[in-house]
Amino acid sequence: MTSLLTSPTPPAEKESRRRVAPPGGTDLAFRGLLRIAGLLVLVIMVTVGIFLLTNGFGALRKVGWGFLTTQAWQPDSGNFGIAAVITGTVLIAGVALCVAFPLAFGVALFISEYAPGGVKRLLVSLVDLMAAVPSVVYGLFGAVFLQWNLLEVPRWISQRLAWIPLFTVDGYDANDPLSTETVFASSTFFAGLIVGMMVMPTACSVMRESFSQAPPGEREGAYALGATKWGMIRSVVLPFARGGMIGGTMLALGRALGETIAVYMIIAPVFAIQPHILQSGANSVSALIAQQWGAASPFGLSALMAAGLALFALTLVVNFGASAIIARSRSGRESEA
Repeated sequence: MTSLLTSPTPPAEKESRRRVAPPGGTDLAFRGLLRIAGLLVLVIMVTVGIFLLTNGFGALRKVGWGFLTTQAWQPDSGNFGIAAVITGTVLIAGVALCVAFPLAFGVALFISEYAPGGVKRLLVSLVDLMAAVPSVVYGLFGAVFLQWNLLEVPRWISQRLAWIPLFTVDGYDANDPLSTETVFASSTFFAGLIVGMMVMPTACSVMRESFSQAPPGEREGAYALGATKWGMIRSVVLPFARGGMIGGTMLALGRALGETIAVYMIIAPVFAIQPHILQSGANSVSALIAQQWGAASPFGLSALMAAGLALFALTLVVNFGASAIIARSRSGRESEA
């Protein structure tokens, strides 16, 4: 009797249990729609790239590799390049990420793990509302109110961290009563601050969803082993949500690289590599296109298309890099609980 009760299930019966009904017409149609949607996205991306390359080829052919190393922007005289504006784009996006990531991480973690029901719903609505505010509103807020009321912040940073080249401000002496604080306005710092506020909701939403999907069983297992609330978050939630955190941050970075109106309204455009983020004067590729588009000559339009192609390529590199990182750190694969 014992041998009969403990005898293994015959292989034929196992195979019958694993059989899945062949996909029906609805499944096949849905699969086809998904394939068409994926192919359509690829076609659109390729079309955009071909459009920019075709229209910007004349400018690229004239200046060659100098397009990547020239700082000036004088296309009608043949002296133009994106060295300055691409550097400004990266610096503004970097400042934006330094602002957006800690805010998004803290808000998403609080909403997911600590906030009670009513507060959670309110915060989710507010974060979603921030994502829906037009960029021109952020630009007005930054240009008219924020930068003129926070000049003390970059001044304080410059006084204490001036030994770091990034925070040096040329032409300002705190001991000179004639030195004006307006040298800190219209800078990379304030442009990045506003862009960081704009992209924070995007990163926060992705992180919040990743945190909330951590397996309940692993959460309870961590508590059963004596973990505190923070211990459970550190050993279960954060490792599980690592891919979502990276993905949300990269989505925010993609938007920060391409933000136009808010940056255009805040910065004082310069066509020279300006590594001092607290000092007045900055630029970006998208702001350059907005500044020059209306008055550009036909060849100037070709140069702007080439600049847009460079920004397009930079965005693709960032997103492909993020995809590779996420693929190596799938959510939940490294959970310690």
